[in-house]
Amino acid sequence: MAVKVCTGAFEPWQEIQDYQNAQISGGFGATTVFIGTMRDFNDGDDVKSMMLEHYPGMTEKQLQNIVYAARQQWSIIDALVVHRVGTIMPNDAIVLIAVWSAHRGAAFDANRYIIEALKTTAPFWKKEQLTTKQARWVSKNTDGYTAG
Repeated sequence: MAVKVCTGAFEPWQEIQDYQNAQISGGFGATTVFIGTMRDFNDGDDVKSMMLEHYPGMTEKQLQNIVYAARQQWSIIDALVVHRVGTIMPNDAIVLIAVWSAHRGAAFDANRYIIEALKTTAPFWKKEQLTTKQARWVSKNTDGYTAG
């Protein structure tokens, strides 16, 4: 299980390949992947960039706790969480979650659990730079099913 917070851009597919080659020796029949990217809109406004802040040490610990909880609940072989902080532009990858398991059900369920727990409990703060208004702090995350 690995958790990484990075300050620069990352290539999600390369992160998965590198981790799988180095850490996973077999036994998996399923790999689920979630890649979250920055949208160029939020709450009806155009967004041109975002500053994503975190609490070093505390953030990584919380992400590790989330992955550990997923491992306790589902039969997964391994998981990788990579999260970016700093200045982020539209279409940039923000978060990667990859889960390996013997079967797809556990991989899908654990992956979904990890992203939803991350969005609601991990100490990240977002400040959006809007195209037509002043910058603003994001006060809530979407529920994951919100249309539009």
